[in-house]
Amino acid sequence: MENQNINTERVTITLGDATFQLQEQHDLNWIHELGHVFCVFDEQDSGNISFGFNINGTRRFLKYAGARPLEYKGMPEDAAKRLSAAVAVYQKLEHPHLIKLVDHFATRDGYAALFEWFDGENLHPHWVFPPPSKYEHPDSPFFKYRQLSVGQRLSSLEVIFGFHVHVESKGMVAVDFYDGSILYDFHNHQTKICDIDFYRQVPAINDIGEQFWGAARSKSPEEYTLGAPIDARTNVFTMGAIAFGLLGGEMDRSYEKWEAGDRLHQVALRAVSHERSKRYNSIAEFKQAWDEASQA
Repeated sequence: MENQNINTERVTITLGDATFQLQEQHDLNWIHELGHVFCVFDEQDSGNISFGFNINGTRRFLKYAGARPLEYKGMPEDAAKRLSAAVAVYQKLEHPHLIKLVDHFATRDGYAALFEWFDGENLHPHWVFPPPSKYEHPDSPFFKYRQLSVGQRLSSLEVIFGFHVHVESKGMVAVDFYDGSILYDFHNHQTKICDIDFYRQVPAINDIGEQFWGAARSKSPEEYTLGAPIDARTNVFTMGAIAFGLLGGEMDRSYEKWEAGDRLHQVALRAVSHERSKRYNSIAEFKQAWDEASQA
């Protein structure tokens, strides 16, 4: 059962094989009814806390909002509303390269979304390998990914770009997509997309300003500007930035740091132009140029 030990700043909770801490007491006993928890992902700043658990031999991934994780500074009810709203995004964008939503439901104090388990590693596990160990430690998923052949990484990017062509075809834009949204199975060499909770229907604008969702290494200039459009050209920038993160020097976009040849470097450079008009008009157009450069 759930054991809670309250001190002046936090609550320690044990569920199955997982022990973690929250800012305050929260009833999670209902999770026992779903299955046996074998791991927890609790160091997120989104307000979500996630669990891996076993249901009669089948592994599942549960994302829950309604508690106060240690890294979360907002209101639990806001996180629960965001997760509830995100269900429609996963349903609309269902795709073989996206983690599959299998169920969702309200609880007494929050909201839960249940996904198929994918045996991959997150490329930005900041809670275990914060920079610089993310880039240097031999056990870091990002470091291991960068040791893959260029061909293997190009195949992985094919999944990422292909999924976002699908997003675009559904009249939506990616928001807060970065390397932490990428899972890679090093055994089977498969890539999956996760955490698309903030993707939006078009037309969309930056309604937050400089703190708009996203990582600095993959955000476009308009994602820092209140009222700016968030659209296909924004996502083209994001795809180019991801390419530099996985094949180049991340925010150092020089050819010296790039591993995939001049033609692809030129495509990626155009994608991350600070002037929107110089980028490709759409992810489909960007991917066509990328594919042609790959085959040249």
